[in-house]
Amino acid sequence: MPQILIPLANGFEEIEAISIIDICRRGEINVIVAGIGDNTIIGAHDIPVITDCLIDDVNTDNLDMIVLPGGWGGTETLASNTTVQSILKQMKQNDKHIGAICAAPYALNAAGVLSENYTCYPSIENKIRIQGYDKNTDTITDGKVMTSQGVGTAICYALEIINTLQGKKMSQKVKKEILAKC
Repeated sequence: MPQILIPLANGFEEIEAISIIDICRRGEINVIVAGIGDNTIIGAHDIPVITDCLIDDVNTDNLDMIVLPGGWGGTETLASNTTVQSILKQMKQNDKHIGAICAAPYALNAAGVLSENYTCYPSIENKIRIQGYDKNTDTITDGKVMTSQGVGTAICYALEIINTLQGKKMSQKVKKEILAKC
């Protein structure tokens, strides 16, 4: 079973994180939710989430992908956390999949793992770089890096993660079950 890591930091975007966690688990992907600094992480809209473990306790050997949810507060922490930044660099070095949605491509850029072509929440590109930014595409995969725009694209983004790690058949099965329109 493929395994992904979703690190959460205070200020993360709840809909993005929970949608990706839920839909990927429906797609038979083992999702590890790791907290930065604590096991209870408070989202941008004051929703607490209890994580599976702390980021410092994650064994990255069996990871197939790391996916960062957005939310500016959480993203700033992901961009400055040495463990998250190290994991991102290790995933790139090991040719593993890397994902980020909304503001989180900023943290990929901080680690030096953001591909040339990407998308993000409109205005965050000004904090990253304009070159390679595409505001007209909901989800972009460039090499092994998958980025998406935000809350409204989270379900389709999660389905694309399933498609990448589990194949089109599983992605289509989950899409049908949840009545997704993407």
